[in-house]
Amino acid sequence: MENDILNVLISEEELAKKVQEIGAQISKDYEGKNLMMVSVLKGSVVFMADLMRAVTVPAEIDFMSVSSYGSGAKTSGVVKIIKDLDIELAGRDLLIVEDILDSGLTLSYIKKILLERGPRSIKICTLLDKPERRKADIFADYSGFEVPDEFVVGYGLDFAEKYRNLPYIGVLKPSVYEK
Repeated sequence: MENDILNVLISEEELAKKVQEIGAQISKDYEGKNLMMVSVLKGSVVFMADLMRAVTVPAEIDFMSVSSYGSGAKTSGVVKIIKDLDIELAGRDLLIVEDILDSGLTLSYIKKILLERGPRSIKICTLLDKPERRKADIFADYSGFEVPDEFVVGYGLDFAEKYRNLPYIGVLKPSVYEK
């Protein structure tokens, strides 16, 4: 697995520090609110686990699974809900927790669907932001790191379901995904 990584982009230590910073800001911003954190599976599960422990205000959590990639390296543009939320959203302050904001097409679709369910507010928290790939008019309210237009894996992010368990964010060698 390590041999497939071109270089480490964000270290385990940098990730831990940034998650604590974002958690502190969310805690401040959601003081006295009805926070519900929604993890977009599978990529954001590691970030969500660390982030929810860094948030010091009461929060509910739920999970949603969508797909727009399949097993390829590029988004298909077609969003499919695989697992929907279990909790009602009406009156809640929703925070969508995402691993990476890339084209924005999937997140834009999710936000539109969830807005129709009557939450008090919706904000977006992403670990990684890749603005140069953006196709949808969407941004993150909380963002960890801006990353270049390279194929990144680790800390929950995958290629064909592999590399999620790396403790850092690494750039995948093109020879791996161009096969």
